[in-house]
Amino acid sequence: MKDITFLNPEFFFLFLLLPLLIGWQYWKRKQQYATLKISSVKGFKGANSLIAKLKPYLFVLRLITLSSLIIALARPRTVDISNETKSTKGIDIVMSIDVSSSMLAKDLQPNRLEALKKVAKSFVENRPNDRIGIVVYAAEAYTKTPVTSDKAIVLDAIESIKYDNVINDGTGIGMGLTTAVNRLKESKAKSKVILLLTDGVNNSGFIEPETASEIAREYGIKVYTIALGTNGKALFPYAISPAGEMLFRMMPVEIDEKLLKTIAKNTGGKYFRATNNDKLKSIYESIDKLEKSEIKELKFYDYDEKYRPFVWIAGILLLLEIVLRKTIFRSFI
Repeated sequence: MKDITFLNPEFFFLFLLLPLLIGWQYWKRKQQYATLKISSVKGFKGANSLIAKLKPYLFVLRLITLSSLIIALARPRTVDISNETKSTKGIDIVMSIDVSSSMLAKDLQPNRLEALKKVAKSFVENRPNDRIGIVVYAAEAYTKTPVTSDKAIVLDAIESIKYDNVINDGTGIGMGLTTAVNRLKESKAKSKVILLLTDGVNNSGFIEPETASEIAREYGIKVYTIALGTNGKALFPYAISPAGEMLFRMMPVEIDEKLLKTIAKNTGGKYFRATNNDKLKSIYESIDKLEKSEIKELKFYDYDEKYRPFVWIAGILLLLEIVLRKTIFRSFI
């Protein structure tokens, strides 16, 4: 049901005059009728006495007429609002994710990789107006999903990320960053962003991370680097049991924070360190606030005026009062 609004609600203050009119009518009621002293009123009884009793109701008609006019002046109407949202300047984002065996470490719950996937999916869902792609890397890197506006594809790609033997184990930060740059270098978006996540030290690949960051800067790509892992030691996988299960033991956490800070600084991005699940979530929320698309929202208002019936009511009642005063209720003196 559409709500009724009023264009000129200030006219409702005129209703304060109605009690004054009623008081005035009551005060002056005796002066409106002529008086005549006679010995008997028997001759005036009958139909004329009934008309005399009904005559005060003409004032009620006038009050209703005035009330209708006041409502009409206030301009009642209903409004139907429709919105059109348009992304005027979108952002292209590539999430470059480390999938080396160390991402199975259990300092985040249930492990680093699963914690990241949960937060990454939430990040994607909160950016409906941007295009997003996924790159995964260990010793090598490959594109899991090119930059796309289809969020269902991106979410499925994130969900399917897992540690396996498809690519050699290791941490090739330069490889992951270069592959992400290749996905964005032809982009025409207002802003191009890479979220580079790793939990280790660059030890693989044939492209140095510093070189990759220089390439990113030349293409105007901003890199946010995220180091994933607690301080001190964590349960790391170190072997596979005869039953095919991963074996874990406490090992020192090694992350090249200096390198990640340098990459972020060179490209105009920021460096973050996620030591637990909550911190990782807050990092992605911070990046979400830092990188926003410009949205233009157009609102269309369709007004349906409702004052006309009140004008008709006022006009009909006013005409009725005039006719009754000039005919049935006309004074005989």
